[in-house]
Amino acid sequence: MNETTSATVPTTELRHLSGDDLPITLKIAEQLRRFVDAVGRFGSWFAMPLVLITVFDLFIRKARIIKIQGDPIQIWLRENISPVFDSTLLQELEWHSHTALFALVLGFGYIWNTHVRVDLVRETLAFRKKAWLEFIGLTIFLVPFTCVIIYYAGMYAYDSWAFNRAPQCAWWQCGEISASLVGMSHRWIIKLVLVFGLITALMAGIAVWLQTAMVLFGPRNTRYKLMTLEWPEEEGGFIEGKERMDLGKMEDQLEMQARKMREATEAERATRQQ
Repeated sequence: MNETTSATVPTTELRHLSGDDLPITLKIAEQLRRFVDAVGRFGSWFAMPLVLITVFDLFIRKARIIKIQGDPIQIWLRENISPVFDSTLLQELEWHSHTALFALVLGFGYIWNTHVRVDLVRETLAFRKKAWLEFIGLTIFLVPFTCVIIYYAGMYAYDSWAFNRAPQCAWWQCGEISASLVGMSHRWIIKLVLVFGLITALMAGIAVWLQTAMVLFGPRNTRYKLMTLEWPEEEGGFIEGKERMDLGKMEDQLEMQARKMREATEAERATRQQ
């Protein structure tokens, strides 16, 4: 056979691995995947402050007719509550939230196979050719390129932290500030978040690389959960990392709800009779 295992091979000949049965390579890949998944789920929450800050900024900038003590609402908030309500600060908070969101979900999108692909060629290939394409792409492009970007992003964050640093300042007190006089300080923090997101993306690449290497060079009769590939017998069952819904095999939702209501009614009637 020129494939890892043909779809015609009986499933009884396949050995499904999970948990302690996994070899050390796949255990490392699984631990990396779990870490990347946790970071991505945490990073996805930055969508909430991004939306809320954007809506709030738009509201106080456009609601000029609303005045408090004769001042527009934004000016009153800025002068009586906090300078953070200045439009410049709010806009920079929007940019920082977007940066954190984008950086922290980079690896998450890859391990769940929801990142952008050019499927015109890839989806027409056989399983092992897909695996080789993934393996070569990771080895030559993703892992080396991400390492280079991490290095320069790290230097970028370090320079931001060391900028205008006085000897008497503590490590958290000095650093680059916004180009705007009323902008945010401590710009090195968001740049450090970018570095962390890139490191997480690298970990995702290494996890997929380890798994793909096992697919290509490991035993051909073993099966385990894949991140960016589908086993030949499972091909077409997933789309962008999510299980494809077969409407022909799914139970009718209205009928299912009606059955649950009938069962609940019958149970209540039986209880009353007792």
